Amino acid sequence: MSRPAAKPIPDGYHTLTPFLICKDALRALDFYQRAFGAEVISSLVGPDGKLMHGALRIGDSVLMLTDECPEMGGFSALHFGGSPVTVHLSVADADASFARATDAGATPLMPVTEMFWGARYGVFKDPFGHNWSVATQVKEMSPEEVQAAAAKACAEHAASAAA
Repeated sequence: MSRPAAKPIPDGYHTLTPFLICKDALRALDFYQRAFGAEVISSLVGPDGKLMHGALRIGDSVLMLTDECPEMGGFSALHFGGSPVTVHLSVADADASFARATDAGATPLMPVTEMFWGARYGVFKDPFGHNWSVATQVKEMSPEEVQAAAAKACAEHAASAAA
């Protein structure tokens, strides 16, 4: 009896899927559900009670995570004092998403602000050391308009820094 061919990219997944290593990943599963309304797709807990592999759906995308495993070289962002990577969420309401995440325990890094590229955008850190940004596009802009707005924003920033 032959098996049907496997799909190279499973249904519901995209080409790029973030995979986070978290200290206390089962707690992270709970946090992401509360902070982002994530739906648990799967969770595989090992005999030691740690999450070997978890998958969550946030909007139309999947986030995978696992517990840190230093003996296998798998360290969480907290091990390094944070992460240089930011996971970005495009959402219908950045203000509400930011509030929900911070109410769930995320630390605000940059409040939701109107940005030069036409989005409301904010940044926070989750309790597991990962940075997240949320944005809602509120104004459609051409590449030329974004370039001009970026030049103006940079000039304004330089002028205020010099003052």
